[in-house]
Amino acid sequence: MHTAENSKYAKTHEWAYLEGDVATVGISDHAQQEIGDIVFIDLPKVGQQVSAGQNCCVIESVKSASEIYAPLSGEVTQVNEALKTEPGLVNQEAHGKGWLFKIKVSAPAEYESLMDLAAYQASVK
Repeated sequence: MHTAENSKYAKTHEWAYLEGDVATVGISDHAQQEIGDIVFIDLPKVGQQVSAGQNCCVIESVKSASEIYAPLSGEVTQVNEALKTEPGLVNQEAHGKGWLFKIKVSAPAEYESLMDLAAYQASVK
């Protein structure tokens, strides 16, 4: 089970939790607080190829639209279908029920270049 503590973070506020060759991806609790009340999420398509740092998703809140970037390269294998009707799950539980999508990772070394929680928290202060 992924938690804030055992996830890795991109500078752009996405987290990834790697199990085997599949990474679950979401946005950090800090990011969801900054975005505000989420009202819509345009998720990537299953089967879509993404590259680390590539815009692949958009989160819309009552105050803005925010691009979400893939923290790792690979193929999107699953999206969180619950977010289509309950996008606010990201606000409620960014590291639980509010995950965004899963990627079958094609470049596992990219995971090691992401920050741990302590480094990420230091970067947002």
